[in-house]
Amino acid sequence: MAKFTFNMPDVGEGVAEAEIVEWHVKVGDRVEEDQHLVDVMTDKATIDIESPVAGVVTQLAGEVGDTIAIGAMLLVIEADGEVSEAQAEAAAEQIEHDMSDADEADVAPAPEPVQDEPAAAPAPAVPAPVATAHKVLASPAVRQRARDLGIDLAQVKPAEDGRVRHGDLDAFLAYNAGSGFAPSGKPRADEAIKVIGLRKRIAQNMAAAKRHIPHFTYVEECDVTDLETLRAQLNEGRGDRPKLTMLPLLITAICKVIPQFPMINARYDDEAGVVTRYGSVHLGMAAQTDSGLMVPVIRDAQSRNLWQLAREIGRLAEAARTGKASSDELSGSTLTVTSLGPLGGVATTPVINRPEVAIIGPNRIVERPMFVPDGMGGERIAKRKLMNISISCDHRVVDGHDAASFIQGVKRLIETPALLLVD
Repeated sequence: MAKFTFNMPDVGEGVAEAEIVEWHVKVGDRVEEDQHLVDVMTDKATIDIESPVAGVVTQLAGEVGDTIAIGAMLLVIEADGEVSEAQAEAAAEQIEHDMSDADEADVAPAPEPVQDEPAAAPAPAVPAPVATAHKVLASPAVRQRARDLGIDLAQVKPAEDGRVRHGDLDAFLAYNAGSGFAPSGKPRADEAIKVIGLRKRIAQNMAAAKRHIPHFTYVEECDVTDLETLRAQLNEGRGDRPKLTMLPLLITAICKVIPQFPMINARYDDEAGVVTRYGSVHLGMAAQTDSGLMVPVIRDAQSRNLWQLAREIGRLAEAARTGKASSDELSGSTLTVTSLGPLGGVATTPVINRPEVAIIGPNRIVERPMFVPDGMGGERIAKRKLMNISISCDHRVVDGHDAASFIQGVKRLIETPALLLVD
């Protein structure tokens, strides 16, 4: 038997530490060679670390959410046999090699968030029982149920021998049902959830974006009735091509207008004081996954037609959902579109995907009455499909007039959708 100290491997230039995301073993567990030990996250990727030796775990470096410096002890294993220095070095080199290949594996790095996500509904608080003025006779189970229901046992009249029973609680609830006392449901226990992994990266990036970027948001209403009609017509004859959603049409409009407003399709290096305006539109597409918000990138969106955009949107969304998006597919965007689809709300104020300088948020389509030309010089009321488009911009780089003019250009195209199909 020999003690084997497994240190955090060097994962590449510029990486000084890694965060523990999930332990798959505990002290006292027996592990075999190549058994999955722990998941760690660096700035580049989430990595599965496997055991280089067989033995028993005797020490772990920290808990989930802790950060471990490169070269520091990760865990200690009491190995079955002697572990030579050469074997230990070979094991570390193999893991370093595996981790350096993470960008090409089916493991996605933490993306920068692009939009304030809807806040999770807080867990309902457990009602605090009211203090009683005198001791009430009741079993522990009855007392616990009364606490869960927020009932003061002193207010419950026992049916016999002065002891409150479950039947007395039922009678109390039935008597007070008409007064609104009856609870709407059993309360859940409070939860304390440690912020780790991708959620931690999202929190850090979002805070950095709001801290460094002076945001402003502009919202415009667009009539998409004719655009929706065109979309339905195109889908009817699509054959084996992917079904068109609103997003490819909106992206096409954005790419057609961008050349007139190059300051929108840009990235700002505030440390160097340099704004880079890009000729190609590498469009970030916010995608919700079980792990959190990811932003896969549609490369050269301006060079793709509607069907090519629809196919690439579907491919990237699936890769993000299944955790198979590569590092290249999750980086390098120059402008981002974020949409909640039918949940999009009336208007949004999305957070910029730093270091980009703008983010566009289409909102929910709603039907409302509008005054429209009647063809005889007057107006009539008609049911129309309306959608608000939001844009948040970095006010250090983009002026309000430019942002408004850009959205007006997009509005003109989507309200006259035939223009989307011509050069």
